[in-house]
Amino acid sequence: MDEPTRCAWAGSAPEYCAYHDDEWGRPLRGVPEMFERLSLEGFQSGLSWIVILRKRPAFRAAFAGFVPDAVARFGDEDVVRLLGNAGIVRNRSKIEATVQNARAVLGLDTPLDELLWSFAPERHAAPATLADVPATSPESVAMAKGLKRRGFRFVGPTTCYALMQATGMVDDHVADCWRALRAGDPTRPA
Repeated sequence: MDEPTRCAWAGSAPEYCAYHDDEWGRPLRGVPEMFERLSLEGFQSGLSWIVILRKRPAFRAAFAGFVPDAVARFGDEDVVRLLGNAGIVRNRSKIEATVQNARAVLGLDTPLDELLWSFAPERHAAPATLADVPATSPESVAMAKGLKRRGFRFVGPTTCYALMQATGMVDDHVADCWRALRAGDPTRPA
């Protein structure tokens, strides 16, 4: 059986294919779910996404399932513990930012997922090629500013745009990708 046509970035690694086909660009809600994605996008900064995908189970275990209440209670000893965990990306700034971001989530006056989705743009046509996919958007710039104003770290416009792509706020599957081809299909999996 022939493989479906996917966005070029999905490559041939099984983790990439599964992520592309089953998660990327699909609308996601929920505070822990959105906190996880925001955190992982921050950890990905400067690295290949495949590194994060392969380490995601270890990240989930290390960061208490990305439940903000639990992560917000992490102290200095937890940071040291995480720096010794070879299963995750051991970057002190990113670890401390994740703990700070959990605390910022607790200080919000609206649930994190609602806040993040408030920046979602109107739907747009599928990009023709990977070269047509932007790295940022006016909405991701606004999201980054809004999050930073609320005490979040490692949330620049590029990270925010990647979050928008990953959680379905924008659908950047290229025009010939099987996922984009089904965009108008009401039976398309959400």
